[in-house]
Amino acid sequence: MRYRRLSYSYAMTMRSQQTWPLGDFWQSERLRLLVQTRWQPAADVYETATTLEVVIDLAGVAEDDFEVQLFEDAVVVEGHRRLPACQEGAVYHAASIPQGPFQVELPLPAPIDPERVEANYERGLLRITLPKRRVAG
Repeated sequence: MRYRRLSYSYAMTMRSQQTWPLGDFWQSERLRLLVQTRWQPAADVYETATTLEVVIDLAGVAEDDFEVQLFEDAVVVEGHRRLPACQEGAVYHAASIPQGPFQVELPLPAPIDPERVEANYERGLLRITLPKRRVAG
């Protein structure tokens, strides 16, 4: 797992459910072939009195195959899941495990202290603890 802390806000990205700025042009088959699709892993974000907690389901992803980026207002986790190839001549009857590149963008609902962030990757779950910024008073 690689970790980067960035000292600026995260820019908005477009998801497939959102309206594209140039309308139907973006939905053309030609353009779709040029754009690499990403899947989005399941994630939970919850808040306690002192922390924001993030849990992301990355089953089957090696620890060296993803990166955590911390922005002032968001956490972004991106990487790649590579599943073993099926046996030669095998025929799929179900194929619902996403593989390939992924990205999850999670806005932060409160200011955090970037110096005290902790991350742990165990049994396919990435757990990130983001302590809230202490208010001087």
